[in-house]
Amino acid sequence: MDRYRHWSFSLNTEATQRIAMVVEFDGRFYHGWQKQDNATSAQATLETALQNLEGRPINTICAGRTDSGVHAEAMLVHADVSKARWQRSARAYTQGINHQIKEGLAVTGVLPVEDDFHARFSCVERSYRYQIWNRTTPSVLAPWRHWWMPRPINLEAMQEAAQYLLGTHDFTSFRASHCQAHTAIRTIHHIDMYRQGWEIHINISANAFLYHMVRNIMGNLIQVGIGRWSPQQLADILAAQDRKQAAATAPARGLYFTNARYPNFSSKDWVGKEWKGKNI
Repeated sequence: MDRYRHWSFSLNTEATQRIAMVVEFDGRFYHGWQKQDNATSAQATLETALQNLEGRPINTICAGRTDSGVHAEAMLVHADVSKARWQRSARAYTQGINHQIKEGLAVTGVLPVEDDFHARFSCVERSYRYQIWNRTTPSVLAPWRHWWMPRPINLEAMQEAAQYLLGTHDFTSFRASHCQAHTAIRTIHHIDMYRQGWEIHINISANAFLYHMVRNIMGNLIQVGIGRWSPQQLADILAAQDRKQAAATAPARGLYFTNARYPNFSSKDWVGKEWKGKNI
C-alpha cells in the first residue's frame, strides 16, 4: 500500500496524522464529488473547510466519486492533517470541520488510520441505494430525493431480473460511453429491494462500479418493473456487452452512496460515533 502515499503528498513538514472521515452530503448542492474549475463540488467544500481549520491546503481522497446530484450518507474520505491538532481532541476536530461548512455537507465520524490506508484502494466493497417514488402523484416535499415513477411497478419481476446481475460479469452494457475504466469487469455481491410507503428502495453492493453503472442498472430494472421487458431481457442485455441495447440512465437524484467497506471496518458503522483508542 505504500505506493499510494503520493496521493496525499504535502510540502508541510509538521507531523501528520492520516484520518478517515465519514461524510454526508446532499447532492442537490453539488456538481458531484470531484473538484471542478467552474462548479461547486463536495470535495472542494470539504477541502476548503479543512484548509480553514489547518491553515494550509489539504488534499482528500474518497472511496468512490459521485455524479452531480447524487447524495451520500456515509462516504469515506481520507486526508493527512496536523497530528498535534488532531490529538488534542477528536471531537473538537470534527466540530471544527463542520463549523466551516454552511450547508449541504457534514462530517459525521472521524477516526485515525495507518499511513498506508487509502480510502479508494483499501476499499473492498461500495454500496448504494436507489429510491423510486411510486405513486400517481409526485412528492412536493422532497422531489430531489427519488425518481418519480407514476406507473405500477412489479417488484417481484425486478427482483427476478436483478439476480442475473449477481456475480462477476462484463458490465459494458451498463457503463457510460465516456467511462475511463480499463476494464468493465465488476463483481456485484448483493442486490435487494423493498417497498417503504410510496418509495421503493433498491440496495446494491459491489467491489467497484463503473461510471454511471448503478444509474444505468436502475434505468434498465425499471423497464422490467413497468412491464416493458421480461426479466430474461435484462440477462440478454448484460450478455450483449453493448450500451446501445440498454435503457436510458436513471436520474441522479434517486441515488445515495451508503457504505464503504474495508477489511476491518465500514464507513456506515462510524456515523455518529466518537473514536477512542488506537489507529485502525
